[in-house]
Formats: sequence, structure tokens, C-alpha cells
Amino acid sequence: MSGADPFVTHRNLLFTVAYEMLGSAADAEDVVQETWLRWDGVDAAEVRDPRAYLVRIVTRQALNRLRSLARRREDYVGEWLPEPLLTAPDVAEDVELAESVSMAMLTVLETLGPTERAVFVLREVFDTPYDEIAAAVDKTPAAVRQIAVRARNHVAARRPRVDVDRTEQQAVVERFLEAVRGGDLQGLLDALAPDVVLLADHGGVAQAIRKPLHGPEPVARLLANFAVFAPGGTVESVWLNGAPGARIDARGELTAVSLEIEDGRISRILVIRNPAKLTALDAEATLSRDR
Repeated sequence: MSGADPFVTHRNLLFTVAYEMLGSAADAEDVVQETWLRWDGVDAAEVRDPRAYLVRIVTRQALNRLRSLARRREDYVGEWLPEPLLTAPDVAEDVELAESVSMAMLTVLETLGPTERAVFVLREVFDTPYDEIAAAVDKTPAAVRQIAVRARNHVAARRPRVDVDRTEQQAVVERFLEAVRGGDLQGLLDALAPDVVLLADHGGVAQAIRKPLHGPEPVARLLANFAVFAPGGTVESVWLNGAPGARIDARGELTAVSLEIEDGRISRILVIRNPAKLTALDAEATLSRDR
């Protein structure tokens, strides 16, 4: 086959499919590597549609991985949140891609079964034909259509509102982070929505709140003490999952913070403290707009 290797051409797409199915960048990378090994063993010249073939492989591998992870997640200590993904700023320009990899959407996808999740991601995010999805999940096209409708309705009932004005969103995040750095209680209260909730993923191996924290006053009081519980810590803005978020470094202990915004205020704060989910926080952006 002449030209670029189809695997290299479509690698970004394959990673995105795996990540949206698994909610873990590390597991997605493993699945992509497994896909490469299988691709390397076939005669590419005999493959009529390399993109569809590769998507089928990565979907099957991700489904196998997702089913094997189910028990591990059931036994997970505390809140389980998706692994945050460093993304290039240009991902935010692709509204559909940014929404599909957002922490909010990934947490909704966690409520789907493995096959429903695969069908939703392939159909709703990547507009994959039903016959190709059917081949990937070992179902008939008619069954896939029914699964797609169920999954679509399920997600629609839980889908968060998305603020597409990224410039305003970034300004809200910057004001919030400045208030965190300065321990500005009133500034924090001004930035938080009346129904704000803060969740922390610690996995039983890092210090963090054990239960969700509700309401602006409890959340603001906790965050205003940042300088106390993280002396010398730094808070910097980064792009996480297609939206502005934060990277906190407190004496070498990293934390990722994902923020959801509604009506100009922060409505949900997701704090990821489990070190196993932060290994890529110092790497270059994993995902760019080019799919």
C-alpha cells in the first residue's frame, strides 16, 4: 500500500474512540497499541476500507477492556471520575469533539452498558454507518439501531448544558483560579453557582474529601484554605478535555481540576487526586482537533 500507513493517519481517531469508551487515557493507549499489533499482522493491501477496519478492531478491543474493568470500578474506593486528558486549545473550537470528550459527557457515558456506550460513541460522535457499528459490536444493523435510540435517549436525559462561548468560559475559570490562589472567599462565592457540587477522586491513595460537597459556602470555605493545606502550591490554567481547567502542584503532588460552567458560574468541580490518573499531566496535549 502506497502513501501513509492508515494506522498512523487514523491514530488520533482510534485513540479518541477508545478514550470515550473507556474514560481512561492509559487504557485507551493500551487498546490503541493492541490495535496496532493486530493491524501489523494483516495484509493491508487486502483491506478494502482501512479506516472502518481499524475502528472495528479498536472498538472490539475497547469493549473487551471495558468489560474486564467493570469489577475493578465496582471495587474502586470513593468517587470514580474519568482520567483527565490534556487537550490542545484548538479542540475547544470543534464544539462536537469538545463536548464528546468533556468530563461531563464521560461521566454520563459511564451510566451506559458497554455495548450501548460503544454504539453511542460510534454513531453520535463519529457518525459511523450502522452496518460498520454492527460489525464492530457483533450485532445486526437492526439491533444496533434500537440500541442507538435507547442510548441516545438515555444520554439526552442526563446530558449537561454546554456553554459554547469558550472565551467567556475561560474568563470565568481564570477569575475562579485567582480567587483560589488568593484565598478570596468572596471571590469564590461570586464564582460559584447556587447548586455547585465538588467531587474528588482519590482512589483511597490520596488525601481528599470523601463525600461530595454541596453548596457555595462549604465549597468556597474549603477552597479558600488552599494556601493552608497546600503551602507553596501552584495553580495554573490548562486545557483539560476540551475546556479550561487547572493543574495544581503542591510539593510535587499533582491534582487536576475540571470545571463545569452554567450561566457564567461554576456548577461542578471535579478534583482528580489519584496519582495513577495524573501520569500524563506533564506531557504534551494528547488530543488535538485533527481526527
